Amino acid sequence: MNGIVIVDKPQGMTSHGVAARIRRIFGTKRAGHTGTLDPMASGVLPVCIGSATKAAGMLTVSDKRYSAVMELGKRSDTLDSEGTITQISEVRVTEEDVHRAVSGFTGEYDQLPPMYSAIKKDGKKLYELARSGIEVERERRRVTVYSADITDISLPFVSLDVRCSKGTYIRSLCDDIGSALGCGAVMTELRRTEAAGFSIDDAYTLSRLEELEDPGAAVIPTDRLFSELEEIRLNEKQERSIVNGVRMTWRGGEEGQSYRLYGSGGRFLCVSRIEDMRLVLVKSFW
Repeated sequence: MNGIVIVDKPQGMTSHGVAARIRRIFGTKRAGHTGTLDPMASGVLPVCIGSATKAAGMLTVSDKRYSAVMELGKRSDTLDSEGTITQISEVRVTEEDVHRAVSGFTGEYDQLPPMYSAIKKDGKKLYELARSGIEVERERRRVTVYSADITDISLPFVSLDVRCSKGTYIRSLCDDIGSALGCGAVMTELRRTEAAGFSIDDAYTLSRLEELEDPGAAVIPTDRLFSELEEIRLNEKQERSIVNGVRMTWRGGEEGQSYRLYGSGGRFLCVSRIEDMRLVLVKSFW
């Protein structure tokens, strides 16, 4: 079985744990998630099965959308409410102050990743160092917050709907907003509502997948991941050339553009890009 299943990850489970459950449900050895979602978070987690695992790395670069809640007046070592609280401050801000601070982080900005994250430093994950009591210098990374809409303010709690680029840490965003307000903030809830072009409406809970008579009905074909690309249909001879690694001449497309390639029987083969009027393989799925 090949394709993608969109899981509504439950709070408290690791992304690796979700992938392991999917392997059991679908009776496959090949299943991998498309980017870690923290245990305290819930929501959209695409899991690739079979040959679709080749696309996992391509999905991690997608934009994301989150629903989050932060509590003002606190700071913690993990930047969320599950960590050790390191500072408590009085919250003396107005709703107008909150709106102004949040709007100040829309657009591009250089964000400092949290120590409790899966980013590697000298071959070790930051959270492994943090658990050993080691804090290292991290480089700020340019991220984009396309929108950060406040959906509710019940001070000291503020609810947000955030659309952002890959690599954006919502915990860090909450911490930055808290710093701008002068009182600190920790993230208390996080739910991913969109990722890799899929929404929470596409997602199945693990219990629902286990209840399905045919779990395969929940699997999305791999080529849907690339639905924004135009398709190219090949005849049998052309298909053999592509599968055999030939950079086949193709004059009907746009230079530098990527395409979905299908074999003569309609089988999705690969994603290829046109370079110097030749089809150059980007990722194969045969």
